[in-house]
Amino acid sequence: MTVVAVSATPPVRRPVPATRGAAAGGGTAAWIDAGAVVSVERPMLGGSVGIHLQTGNAPGDEARARREALQRLDRIAVWAARLTRFAPTSDLVRLNGAPGSRVPVRPTLAAVLDWGRAAQGLSDGIVDIALLDARLAAEGIGSWPTQSARPSAASRGWSIDRGSRGSDILRPAGLSFDLDGVAKGWLADRALSRLAAHRWVAVDVDGDIAIRVERDRRVRFGVADPRTSGCVLVELELAGPEAGGPRGFGLATSGTTIHHWTVDDQPSHHLIDPRTGRPARTDVIQATVLAGSAREAEAIAKSAVILGSEASLERLDRAGVYAAVLLTEGGDVLLTPSTARWLG
Repeated sequence: MTVVAVSATPPVRRPVPATRGAAAGGGTAAWIDAGAVVSVERPMLGGSVGIHLQTGNAPGDEARARREALQRLDRIAVWAARLTRFAPTSDLVRLNGAPGSRVPVRPTLAAVLDWGRAAQGLSDGIVDIALLDARLAAEGIGSWPTQSARPSAASRGWSIDRGSRGSDILRPAGLSFDLDGVAKGWLADRALSRLAAHRWVAVDVDGDIAIRVERDRRVRFGVADPRTSGCVLVELELAGPEAGGPRGFGLATSGTTIHHWTVDDQPSHHLIDPRTGRPARTDVIQATVLAGSAREAEAIAKSAVILGSEASLERLDRAGVYAAVLLTEGGDVLLTPSTARWLG
């Protein structure tokens, strides 16, 4: 595979027009085509959740779109409240705190856990939602298990038992889940599926963006440079089809520059490598992936950071990954060959 590499690329500083959508999680920022634009945002999930869309020009279109977007934000808040690990009454916290090995769960949590299982398969095991204890240790909460005491992949095994009256999670007693990015991509896709047709729509859940573009419409996104505020590494232009219905995309960025700490005088971050149970040792500080859905893009971007540039680039050159942009600790910007067709 040929990799397009731009060594030690200086950041590109571009003016951001007044019609720009909201910055997304520090990793992507949206530039949008002309027309009436509705943007609504709300603090949520430790960051910001926004819905941005282009409406028609008929009287009342903008007001109706704003009402719809605000209603969808309300719905995202309801779903997020069930999935967070920071609220004692959330479905996730109740699952993690349940003493038994068989725990009934409600449909929203079951659906996200189901996607977490699928993301594990999509990433060849690199995305693992059953690593909450390691995530907490990475934040300096709790302690790392010794080498001999570290749970194996087999001991973290779990499954979903779906019945006519609901779903049960089967897991070793005490196994805890951390949904984090997995839930954000799922939420973005879910909210997008509930939005009416518009010229284009972007649902940005703290940097995981679900996008739908109608026929003959275009929307441009810039991949932000985490080293320099207001600068972008590349711009990606997404276009709707020339005929037929709209086209859906997912754009997500993962990296080690936002959620990081110093623990026991050592640098630490939130991306846990399931092969070691510790924060990934990687040369990739940021990965942005364009795929068919936000949840897929999030899982693939996260695994790219954890694996590092050499191991991830071959995996990124596959069906379903439309574009990928990696930034290494040495300042290299690496693009997969398929990315070229999306460059703005």
